[in-house]
Amino acid sequence: MTTETRSEAQLDEQAPEVEAQTAEATAAEATAEPQPGAKRPHLDARGLLLKLQEASPTFRDVKPLALRIDKAIAARFPDLDRKVIRSAMRLHTASTRYLKVMEKATARFDLDGKPEGEVTEEQRVHAKQTLKERFAESAKRKKDALEAEKAKREAEEAERRKAEKLQQLLGKFAKG
Repeated sequence: MTTETRSEAQLDEQAPEVEAQTAEATAAEATAEPQPGAKRPHLDARGLLLKLQEASPTFRDVKPLALRIDKAIAARFPDLDRKVIRSAMRLHTASTRYLKVMEKATARFDLDGKPEGEVTEEQRVHAKQTLKERFAESAKRKKDALEAEKAKREAEEAERRKAEKLQQLLGKFAKG
């Protein structure tokens, strides 16, 4: 048995033991009580949005958010960093889905899904304008990509024709 084969065999034999130790360590970390002064687990903006979608019908159903809802979120989830909350709110309110809802909405909703305030005409117009600009930019990018692809195909075709002509010329003069 070579050294490489022995090493692979030893690794295969040790794999169940290593997996068991890893599983035990993971379980211990999950059940361990957080120590005072210990850092809380980091939650990013996307993770917070997922958590809010689970906890709030307003986020789950993508309804217009009540003004200053970030303060309500901070009160309900005191362990969250305000920067993460603001980032999550920017992600959520800038989404196309949210803007489409805002374009037609009349009421705003709190974390529990209860109406709290109204959407003004100015806010609806802003949502509509943002969507219009976003779709125009997307259409322009698609158009530019199609034009670039067309130019590439035309250049390849011209190169193919050029090579074909050269081959004809070579054939013509090579015979003589």
